[in-house]
Amino acid sequence: MATLGALGLRVGFARKVEMNHGHDKLNHDLDKLLGMMFMIQSVSSQPRFSSKAPKPVLGQRFEKALLLANKLHRTQTRKGGDIPYVSHLLGVCSIVLENGGSEDEAIAALLHDAVEDQGGAKTRKLIQKQFGETVTAIVDGCSDTDVTPKPPWRERKETYLAHVVTAPLSVCLVSAADKLHNVRTLITDFQQVGNHIWERFKGGKDGTMWYYRALVEAYHKANHQALTPLVDTLNRHVTQLESMVKSTKA
Repeated sequence: MATLGALGLRVGFARKVEMNHGHDKLNHDLDKLLGMMFMIQSVSSQPRFSSKAPKPVLGQRFEKALLLANKLHRTQTRKGGDIPYVSHLLGVCSIVLENGGSEDEAIAALLHDAVEDQGGAKTRKLIQKQFGETVTAIVDGCSDTDVTPKPPWRERKETYLAHVVTAPLSVCLVSAADKLHNVRTLITDFQQVGNHIWERFKGGKDGTMWYYRALVEAYHKANHQALTPLVDTLNRHVTQLESMVKSTKA
C-alpha cells in the first residue's frame, strides 16, 4: 500500500519538475494519480466494521511500475518539444483508470511503450520478471514492433490495425487510451502550430489522419462493449481533428 511518506516523495518530484521545467501536462497527470493514491491511503486509515480491510486499488506494484517507467523514458521527450515523455504515459494510465482499468492494466499503460522504444526484448524480460505474464501480454499487444530498426511505417500500422480487431479487452483498453491521449495532444498542438505539426510524423498529414480513423474502425470491429464509451470519445476527438485539418489551408 502507498504510504504518505512515499506520496510525499512523489509530490516532491512533481514540484521539482514544475520548478525546473514548468511542464504543466506532466504535473497535471501525475497529480491525478497521486490524488487517487492519497484517497486510497485516507480511506484505509478509517475505522471499518469488518476486521479485514479491502486490498488497495493501486499498491506497491503500481508504484514500482511508475518508477520504472520514469527510469526507462527519462531522456525521452514528446515529438516536437521538450515535454518529458512520461507525461504521455501518465496520461494514458489516467484514462485507463478512469475507464475501470485494473492495476495490471494501469501498470501496462505506464509501460506500454517500453518494449517498442526502450530496449526491445531485454526490456520485455524485465517487465515479465517484475510484473508477470498478464502485464507483459498487454504491453506486447500494444507494441507494433520490438525490433531495431523498425519496419516501414505503413507496414507496421497496417499490421497493428489487423491485430487490434482480434485483440483482447485489456489490450484494446490500453491501446485506445494511448490513441486518445495522442489525439488530444495532436488537437492542442495543431491549434498552436497548424500544419507544421505534420513534420513530426513519419506518416505525414495524410498517413496520420488515415491511421487514427482506421483505429476507430478497428476498435469498433473488436466489439468490446465495455469500451464503447472510450471508443466513442476517441471517435469524437478524431472527428474534431479531421474538421480542424479540413478547415485549415495547407
